[in-house]
Amino acid sequence: MSYSFHPEAEVEFLQAIDYYEHCRENLGYEFAVEVYAAVERIVAHPRAWPVLDGEVRRCQTARFPYGVLYVEEGGEILILAVMHLHRAPDYWKHRLD
Repeated sequence: MSYSFHPEAEVEFLQAIDYYEHCRENLGYEFAVEVYAAVERIVAHPRAWPVLDGEVRRCQTARFPYGVLYVEEGGEILILAVMHLHRAPDYWKHRLD
């Protein structure tokens, strides 16, 4: 199964990498590895993660306070958000359109 990022999800992912990299050298890389590990788990078992809203599911990262929000569409995973779990929870909903 393949996956893709919603354009806004890709931007927020890259911004989070930059943020962590500014906090400590290589921390941005470590964050990216965590997110891609979550994406690999999603691709391997797309229905294993809890439903958050409608068809949207969330797989949390192990080390960072982030969740990868996604939907399964026509045999592909669409990543809607790489969401910090301590911020506004519904900001991504407009991406379903």
